[in-house]
Amino acid sequence: MCGIVGYIGTQKAVPILLDGLTKLEYRGYDSAGISTIENSKITITKDKGRVKNLSELLKDSNSTSTIGIAHTRWATHGKPSKTNSHPHTDNTNKFSVVHNGIIENYTDIKKFLMDNGYKFISETDTEVIPNLISYYYASGNDFLKSVNLACNDLEGSYAIEVLCEDFPDKIIVAKKDSPLVIGTSKDSNYIASDIPAVLSYTKDFYLLEDGDIVEIYANKLNFYDKDLNPIKKKIEKISWDASAIEKNGYDDFMLKEINEQVVSIRETIGFKLNKENIELDNISLSKDFLSNINKIFIVACGTAMHAGLAVKSIFENLCQIPVEVDMASEFRYRNPLVNEHTLAIFISQSGETADTIQALKLAKEKGATTLALSNVIGSSITREADLYIYTHAGPEIAVASTKAYTAQVVLLNIIALYIAQTLETVDNDTIEEIKKQILLLPSKVEETLKDDTIIKKLADDIYDVKDTFFIGRGIDYPVAMEGSLKLKEISYIHSEAYAGGELKHGPIALVENNFPVIGIMTDKKLLEKSESNLQEVISRGAKTIVITNQKIDKKFDYVIEIPEINKYLSPILSVIPLQLLSYYISKKKGLDVDKPRNLAKSVTVE
Repeated sequence: MCGIVGYIGTQKAVPILLDGLTKLEYRGYDSAGISTIENSKITITKDKGRVKNLSELLKDSNSTSTIGIAHTRWATHGKPSKTNSHPHTDNTNKFSVVHNGIIENYTDIKKFLMDNGYKFISETDTEVIPNLISYYYASGNDFLKSVNLACNDLEGSYAIEVLCEDFPDKIIVAKKDSPLVIGTSKDSNYIASDIPAVLSYTKDFYLLEDGDIVEIYANKLNFYDKDLNPIKKKIEKISWDASAIEKNGYDDFMLKEINEQVVSIRETIGFKLNKENIELDNISLSKDFLSNINKIFIVACGTAMHAGLAVKSIFENLCQIPVEVDMASEFRYRNPLVNEHTLAIFISQSGETADTIQALKLAKEKGATTLALSNVIGSSITREADLYIYTHAGPEIAVASTKAYTAQVVLLNIIALYIAQTLETVDNDTIEEIKKQILLLPSKVEETLKDDTIIKKLADDIYDVKDTFFIGRGIDYPVAMEGSLKLKEISYIHSEAYAGGELKHGPIALVENNFPVIGIMTDKKLLEKSESNLQEVISRGAKTIVITNQKIDKKFDYVIEIPEINKYLSPILSVIPLQLLSYYISKKKGLDVDKPRNLAKSVTVE
């Protein structure tokens, strides 16, 4: 969840490290810190709170150091405080470490080290790492070997950067189950949890694998495996434009990313639908293979899981294969009925979601064919899966996901069409009609975004409520869940989503005068039932808001109209007013839209 940055080269390190931390702050903002080496001495500056606090402490810095590591924290072990902030040092202050991940056996390591005279000042699991390296170094091992031996003792997940006073010309990094990339240029090397942190400096990256350990110099990189055997790595060229990680005139990244959905959906569609037969970039699923599939699992967390729920009906109706949508955090602990006749689809925007990756590994062990959907090239989930395909949403910086979600729903719809066409489970006219509708999506999204006047008025009306309900039936229910989640994430308003018919089975007891109930109503067959559900809450004094592409005869407090589209694609359009509503409510409350409290963009711990 935390973000780490490193630099070694010919330029001053501090400004580059601060820039990288600022761009990585979506990973955590409980504290931030920087460690450099100058005159063969490690210098550390850190503080509780946002990166801006750290920048303030360093504004008068006269550091000329060209080497450093940095960290922005999402607290796991130990409360947010200066003491618990990274970087952490060993007892001799010879080693400095930043860490993303969780060391599960840190209490055992800590006891061992304390028995050997080491003292600890923080509550973190990370502090054992520099002291364990120090222990091995004091035993006569060199810097690289000491880091390697320490990593061999660690259980859990980690991406670490290590400085040593005795070697002011290099940084050593290592990773296991936490993301880490190295960007490279002619006279400098950059380290980061995510590519956007250093995209302004290079587009050439090495994507590290679990077990990799690297010696990083200004003009040289030495790669090793977990046994310190030298290995070769291939450079990946990243096509993202550096301007994509800037606000470009918008007040917030979230609003920018909501409006970018026109482009991100167009890019995700790409050329997949331009020929008679649908193409899925770099993968092919044969009719023989698909004929042996008797169940599809879609596994993800949070918003990505809602994307899976939104496409369950198109997979089942068009492909004629049962589909189960599962939370990744639950999937791996309930012995799911997965075998060689299962296609398991795993969704993660970052490709680094720990629960999802572990669920994927379990599915592979049970014999399933695994397909990963990610927005990040070379992400861990794509390297673990049997097959992978990318959305092309571009960098998403705001913690609350918007454009990544709609890109996922679009791509999953295309995959469903691909399977249906391959299996010939639906007539070609139906396939062609949905293809046409998908190709119309960018213009329909643009139309949906054109006028947000009603949404702003609604936000002004309900921003100070304590509770709200979102309801929907059929394909609208997952949209209600996503809308509810967005409101919770960035406005801190308690919200729940229900299938419309479930209101009277308990939740309606909470409805009182002016209680907002937001209904999504795009399914013509279920329109009458959904309207009846809203009438039930109106009679209890509720304030009713409707998102619809249907003709509404009943009177509601607010009706937000969206363009007509094929029913399977309606979740892509109906969610946009809900994204905007959450955004404007958060702004009205004066909250930090892009960095909501207690959350991080990439959940790399379980």
